[in-house]
Amino acid sequence: MPVHFERPSDHPHVAVVTLDRPDQANALDPECLAQLAEAWRRIAADDDIRCAVLTGAGERVFCSGMDLKTTIPASQRLARGERVSEGEFEGLRSVATALLAGFDLKTPLVCAVNGHARAGGFDLMLASELRFAVPHATFALEEVALGLYPTGNATVLLPRQIGWVHAFDLLLTARPVDADRALEIGLVNQVVAPERLMDEALAAADAIAGNAPLAVRETRRGVREILALDLERAYERQEALGSPLRRSEDAREGQRAFVEKRKPVFQGR
Repeated sequence: MPVHFERPSDHPHVAVVTLDRPDQANALDPECLAQLAEAWRRIAADDDIRCAVLTGAGERVFCSGMDLKTTIPASQRLARGERVSEGEFEGLRSVATALLAGFDLKTPLVCAVNGHARAGGFDLMLASELRFAVPHATFALEEVALGLYPTGNATVLLPRQIGWVHAFDLLLTARPVDADRALEIGLVNQVVAPERLMDEALAAADAIAGNAPLAVRETRRGVREILALDLERAYERQEALGSPLRRSEDAREGQRAFVEKRKPVFQGR
């Protein structure tokens, strides 16, 4: 299977999704797109999953984007009104969900970038909240060099996440940046040795999953919604999201645990 979904027993409430086509640079073919979309839907529907981790198989590439040998030709045939196979059609109609472009995962996502992140791989990374990368990783949006518009997450999310000039450098030049530059411009949280990559990503996921799940989900939701609002509406929305949590069982448990000097046991209520 080109996409693996795991619930590691030693990381409660965490799901790990792995793109597993290392011989094809973890490129997104129709089957991979359909399976990736299904993994995201599964995570979004499961309240027991409090954080997800995405990585790629192998040591060279995180994800090179759409498969130029399968997905792109099928997409072009469909655009011309020609027939495509059932599997190709399922993959093509899953693109937006697979890339988390407009699909709300409802759950924090940590990316363990094990190598080069290009095009659709870059888009997937942009949908995450935390990012760890190996030193040899590179990052590029190459659509304009191919005569294409980057229709994933790049033009929507990138200018909201890093500086204007840095976003346009990536979007308009199609030149890659290395991991150190990605760290410098705020594209990733940390650059770590390959042998420590998953440990760091899972440690962050465990930290997130160990917090009150309702508070984590609503905080994530709030930041994403408030970015598009003016200040007055942003403060109103913040209060609307925060007020119900103050009456939750988890809030009471958190306060009791603090007073009793113990680790809280959150139930998501």
